[in-house]
Amino acid sequence: QRRDVHRHRDRQRAEPDVGEAVADHRIPLEHEGDPEQGGAEGENIVEGYAAVFERPTVLYTENGVEYCEIISRTAFAGVDLSDVVMNYNHTGKPVARTRNGSLVLTIDDTGLKVTARLGGTQEARAMYEEIKGGYIDKMSFCFVADRSADTYENIPGRYTRRINRIKTVYDVAAVDFPAYDDTTLEARSAFAAEAAKLTAEAEKRRKKAYILQKTLEV
Repeated sequence: QRRDVHRHRDRQRAEPDVGEAVADHRIPLEHEGDPEQGGAEGENIVEGYAAVFERPTVLYTENGVEYCEIISRTAFAGVDLSDVVMNYNHTGKPVARTRNGSLVLTIDDTGLKVTARLGGTQEARAMYEEIKGGYIDKMSFCFVADRSADTYENIPGRYTRRINRIKTVYDVAAVDFPAYDDTTLEARSAFAAEAAKLTAEAEKRRKKAYILQKTLEV
């Protein structure tokens, strides 16, 4: 279902160099609202991080090489967070929204912090109970990254993509399993594009060296 959503959004967006991904860093959700938890009864507040800065996440492994992703500390600079929704596994009805104040997104030293008040709808209250009961305990977010700002590091056994600029945040989500299918698809595309660029540059250098060698032989 998430891939269908991505394809629908891609048709609306004429920016082929921009990659969309669901980045699931398996970040714990915490709940408040019970007197013993220090929260006000009935508020149904949950908190967590949808993204954590400078934390390498292994997206997939291929031929013994780990392909990783890191979100830079300044990646959210200038991002409009005025109308972002929170939902379950990146699908379904919103359970909180920044536009009506039930969802607050904060950029701090750790990452993208989520504070949600899950009391406004039946779906929101049900999600709170599931988080409280430990059935749902992770967070992620759906975003558009500016690939032109990405940087890469290639060391033996690990290839790392650093996301330096996020253009759009579609949603933050409480998740019960890693969303690696969509993440891997987008990441493979980004890594492939970078590899093609490096190959083209290497071929250009090889041709220059060949021409120089032939010139010196003459």
